[in-house]
Amino acid sequence: MISPTDVTGVILAGGRGRRMGGQDKGWLMLDGRPLVEHALLRLAPQVGGLVVSANRHLERYRGLGVPIVTDPLPDYPGPLAGALGAMRLVATPWMLLAPVDMPWLPLETCERLARARDEADIAVAHDGERLQPLVALIRTSLRDDLAAWLADGGGKVVHWYARHRWCEIDFSDLGPRFANLNTPQDHVRAESGARGGKGDES
Repeated sequence: MISPTDVTGVILAGGRGRRMGGQDKGWLMLDGRPLVEHALLRLAPQVGGLVVSANRHLERYRGLGVPIVTDPLPDYPGPLAGALGAMRLVATPWMLLAPVDMPWLPLETCERLARARDEADIAVAHDGERLQPLVALIRTSLRDDLAAWLADGGGKVVHWYARHRWCEIDFSDLGPRFANLNTPQDHVRAESGARGGKGDES
């Protein structure tokens, strides 16, 4: 098994938020707190340390008291650029990616991915309906390969995963916990309690 102290949680908050009207989703409010705080609360019990990948409102993110990394490549090249920035910072052999807009991420995500990965270097959650490529346990020694792949123009997350030993891990029993807030309509439904079982600690 992988110890939680061997894992750094990486919250991906560096996107453009195009489907949310260009808003920085980390600072959208839900149930009295911003989404980035929800993400920190979900990840903190699972890992040995935390990092937030962000590209806007950096001083505000720094006020959270955790390390902040920015994309090492220009023009918002995608979530794997944020992952690479974190890989270059962290000292742990593993990192757990999680998007900032998934406020009900299961508290056993890291443990289940680690337990079920077998010999894979990347373990990715599947919610029973679809793969969740940004909920993934990744070996940080892959940083050089990721840097080279991005420099060559690679972008799609699952295409990079396919270069390595990777596996899907079944979370179908917790599928609703992977609901994320991509659009203003998602946000409204979440605020009305229609999307995520608020108060469920699983």
